[in-house]
Amino acid sequence: MRKLFLFTPIILLIFATTITKNSTKKLDKDIFQLKENIRILEDRHELILLDYSILTSPKKLMEYQIFYFENVFIQKKIENLSTINILDNRLKIQSMAYINE
Repeated sequence: MRKLFLFTPIILLIFATTITKNSTKKLDKDIFQLKENIRILEDRHELILLDYSILTSPKKLMEYQIFYFENVFIQKKIENLSTINILDNRLKIQSMAYINE
């Protein structure tokens, strides 16, 4: 009888330890996955901020154009631009003035 009183708590402690260990392992896995998702989102956020800071205004683009490309680019009016769409192996050219109306 005395062995039963000694053996039962030990078995209960082993089961409690196993359950706790499995729960902790699952939590660690979830935390790692969340940290990875946060890291990916932070990288994407930094790239978006970079794009936004570079392309915030046409004036800034013109400054970059003058600084890096000198006279390679020229300024165009939006009415003179067109889009080309490919539908069913056919080209469809549409002017930007028509799209904006």
